[in-house]
Amino acid sequence: MKLKMNNLFLLKGQDVNFSSGTNSAINVFDLFYIPEFLISLILILIVLVPILLCVAFMTIIERKVMGSMQRRIGPNIVGYYGVLQPFADALKLVVKEQIIPAQSDKALFFLAPMISLVFSLLAWAVIPFGSGMAIYDFSLGLLYSAAVTAMGIYGALFAGWAANSKYAFLGSLRTTAQMVSYELIFSTGITAVVLLAGSMNLSAITEAQSSIWYIIPLFPVFILYLVSAMAELNRTPFDLPEAESELVSGFMTEHSGMIFVFFYLAEYSGIVIMSTFSTILYLGGYTFPEIFINNSFINLQSIILAIKALAFMFFFVWVRATYVRQRYDGLMIFCWTKLLPMGIAFLVLIPSILIAFNIPAVA
Repeated sequence: MKLKMNNLFLLKGQDVNFSSGTNSAINVFDLFYIPEFLISLILILIVLVPILLCVAFMTIIERKVMGSMQRRIGPNIVGYYGVLQPFADALKLVVKEQIIPAQSDKALFFLAPMISLVFSLLAWAVIPFGSGMAIYDFSLGLLYSAAVTAMGIYGALFAGWAANSKYAFLGSLRTTAQMVSYELIFSTGITAVVLLAGSMNLSAITEAQSSIWYIIPLFPVFILYLVSAMAELNRTPFDLPEAESELVSGFMTEHSGMIFVFFYLAEYSGIVIMSTFSTILYLGGYTFPEIFINNSFINLQSIILAIKALAFMFFFVWVRATYVRQRYDGLMIFCWTKLLPMGIAFLVLIPSILIAFNIPAVA
């Protein structure tokens, strides 16, 4: 029996040869006709449903971990040990009244949270969950992920403009300036990985780390990348766009009810995708040295990827419970006068070392 796979999840493009003295090839979907769009929809749901569940449980994980760090219990009423609390919160927000400001741009007001959520979910299209397991695996997957996640800034920008509120407008301006600034540092961390791997394909970058994870040779660059990732996500100590003591709730101040749920999902979906993305770039993704994980009945590769991503999620929560919010001017000065020169210096140093010692790219 011969199996040929052009896409992932072993669903698309499978040709099976049943050799009984002839070389006839029968396509699996010729036996059971399934429309192409339905196959694509099934693939997307297989990925999106677990991701949305992970986003929901990320909220309870954050609240329980912060409760433990602050010597509190945290949510423990709804469901066993409080595990159903995210669904209770979602139901509460869904049934709440939606209040729309009279002078707002209503089209952009509703469109902004949808933009944030959609772009945070689109990045999952190229994430490899295992060997040959991605919705779409192509050569510029890294560039696609970075571009799509950066597009989420338009949701915050439109929300602040459309609400016709001073608090929301100031929050959106802060978000835009902060994300544009730290996007440069974020890009240096990505470029350093591309220089070592010699490819922008996320699967190729993952396989290139089968012997050593890039966090070891690129540790100084990884620190810069991690700081910029927290600033990209508007996480403490870089949560100035949502500074409750100054701007009520930042660009989300005027949103309520169901459309606020979209912003909430987009924020935590960003944490999950950034943790997974960082795992692929610096912790080897689904690979794990010295352990054979390909021939197991259970897909251990996806489990290993999830465990590594959970480590990053815990780190983001840990930082939130530990550090205080920075001043906005200090935040911008820190980016342009400290982080950016160091990022450029490492970006020049890495290819210089590769050329000086005649080290070829892995891919």
